[in-house]
Amino acid sequence: MFFISDAFAQTAAAGDTGGFIASLLPMILIFVAFWFFLIRPQQKRQKEHAKMVDGLSKGDEVLTAGGIAGRIADVADDYVVVQIASVKGEPVTLTIQRLAVQTVLPKGTIKTF
Repeated sequence: MFFISDAFAQTAAAGDTGGFIASLLPMILIFVAFWFFLIRPQQKRQKEHAKMVDGLSKGDEVLTAGGIAGRIADVADDYVVVQIASVKGEPVTLTIQRLAVQTVLPKGTIKTF
């Protein structure tokens, strides 16, 4: 009448430690893969960006996160003033957060304003 023998039902009810560890193994492997392929490279990029932002100085040519290219005219604690153009000899400047600077461009990229 019953298809499960008493001995099999008893071992299944008692639990198997090896089976528990074996069932957690795929989850652990997935976490390790995420760590090496996603989390670790992102942390590395964040450290590089923070180092670049700390090293900003007057005269650096930069590209902002919004796609605006310009030359740094002044540097403050949290903000930088970026000259983006020159109209009738007067500089056109923007004040942006230091963290909004995406890339420091090579010198001479921006020829003239």
